[in-house]
Amino acid sequence: MKLVIAIIKPSRLEEVRQALNSLDVHGMTVTEVKGHSEIYRGTEYAVHFLPKLKIEIAVDDAQSDAIVSAIRESAQTGRIGDGKIFVLDLLAVTRIRTGETGAAAL
Repeated sequence: MKLVIAIIKPSRLEEVRQALNSLDVHGMTVTEVKGHSEIYRGTEYAVHFLPKLKIEIAVDDAQSDAIVSAIRESAQTGRIGDGKIFVLDLLAVTRIRTGETGAAAL
């Protein structure tokens, strides 16, 4: 199992959601976060925190590549700050309501 974490622009959420729905991915967690942006002007250094969204999706190993591609294609604007996608190994999952574990809990 994998945990896919994507940091995207808020304006791209609907496109990403539709792309994931087309892959039959409906369960995700979306959190508002602040992203770090650096601007250099000569010797002056300014840091700005821009609003971003963090999407977390627990998926089966076989789905992870397709999900990453769908997120990348739907979130990409070609401008600085489009975001990043992280894929981590997910060691265990338990559905609280039923007690199911592993891929059955996804």
